[in-house]
Amino acid sequence: MEELDLKQLFNVFWKSKIQIILIVAIFIAIGVIYTISFVTPVYTAATDLILTKSEESAQAAGLNGQTTDSITANDVTLNSKLVSTYSELVKSKNVLRQVISNLNIDINEMELKKNIVVSSVKDTELIEISVTDINPANAKKIANEIAKVFTEKVEEFYNINNVHVVDEAETPSAPSNVNHIKDVLIFAAIGLVIAIMYVLIANMLDTTIKSAEEIEENFNIPVLVSIPIYNLDNERRGR
Repeated sequence: MEELDLKQLFNVFWKSKIQIILIVAIFIAIGVIYTISFVTPVYTAATDLILTKSEESAQAAGLNGQTTDSITANDVTLNSKLVSTYSELVKSKNVLRQVISNLNIDINEMELKKNIVVSSVKDTELIEISVTDINPANAKKIANEIAKVFTEKVEEFYNINNVHVVDEAETPSAPSNVNHIKDVLIFAAIGLVIAIMYVLIANMLDTTIKSAEEIEENFNIPVLVSIPIYNLDNERRGR
C-alpha cells in the first residue's frame, strides 16, 4: 500500500513537472531581480589587533633578572581579561568622536557604531575590528583610524602600551552583503517548496476520477467495462 501511495505521489509530481519548473524559474528570476535592483552593496574592511606584553612588564622583568622577551602567565591572564573590555572601548563615544574628527567624515556616532563589529578570537588575545560602508575606501580608512585612535586611548587610559596592529585593513574588492549564487539558491529552494505545496493542494482538491483503479480502490466496486475516449475530429482530419 505504501509503495502504491509513493508511486501515485511520484506520478502526481511528474504530471505537474511543467508547473513546478515554471514556479521555480519565476522565483529564481525574482531572486536575481532582488539581488541586483533592491540590495545596496556594502563593503567590509577589517583590521586585526593583538594584546602583547606591555613595556612596563618587560622593564619590570628586566629588573628582576627575567628574560624580557618571554610572556608570563600574568600577562596572558591580564590580556584575556582586557580583551572584552577593549572590545567595548573600541565602540565608545570617546573613540568614535575622535575618529570622526580626525577623518572629517559626515556621520554621527550612533550610525558609525552600527557599522562596526568588534570580535575576539576565542582563547587568544586577538581582536578584529570590522567596518562596513557603502564606499570601500571609506571602510578601509575608518577601520585603520579606529585601530590607531583605540591604541592611543588604551595608552592614555591604562598607561600601558600592549596593543599592536597585526594586519591593517585593506580596501575590499567585493561587497560583503551580495552573493548572487547564494541568493538564487535560496529563492529557488523557496520556489520549489511553494511548487510542491501547490501541487499537493491542487491534487487534494481535485476530486475527479482519473482511472478505473481509483474506482475499485475508493468504492470497492469492480469495473466491468471501460469506454475509451474517441476523438471524432481527429478521424475527420485523417480523411
